[in-house]
Amino acid sequence: MAKFKKIEEEKILDVNASMQGNLVFKDSVNLRINGNFQGSLECRGLLTIGKQAVVESDIKGENIIIEGKFKGKIEASKKVSLKNGCVAEGEILCPILEVEEGAFFEGKVKMLKDLLDLDELSQYLKIEKSQIENWINENKIPYLIKDDKVFFDREKIEEWLTLQSKK
Repeated sequence: MAKFKKIEEEKILDVNASMQGNLVFKDSVNLRINGNFQGSLECRGLLTIGKQAVVESDIKGENIIIEGKFKGKIEASKKVSLKNGCVAEGEILCPILEVEEGAFFEGKVKMLKDLLDLDELSQYLKIEKSQIENWINENKIPYLIKDDKVFFDREKIEEWLTLQSKK
């Protein structure tokens, strides 16, 4: 059963059930999965895969903690933490990876850097390069010029995406 608790204006969703499907949370939420989940998941805020959880998913999020079993792909804009006793298999893309002693991980990790070029931003946002170039020409997206090349600060892009989602 899923339930929301309101604590100091913080949204908390505690899922202790078996679910399948695609979940998208546009607003920041503290999501904890304690049961089984299959599908895709996109959320802002903190996602915790609890000790009893079995998750098979493609996940996009900010901060992700794995305590239970996970199989799939994770794209985290801030940090992924693999806790003692977790079993994770797949691909992790993130700027910071924390692995506790006793955590098990099999797969590949790509550490994201803070500055992205046009190709990397296109892959990161899953948007055609021509669309990003249009945004640059119209000054709709934050960018910087370094050595006559265009770069994008990951943090500023995340802030920009948050603003865009509220429009």
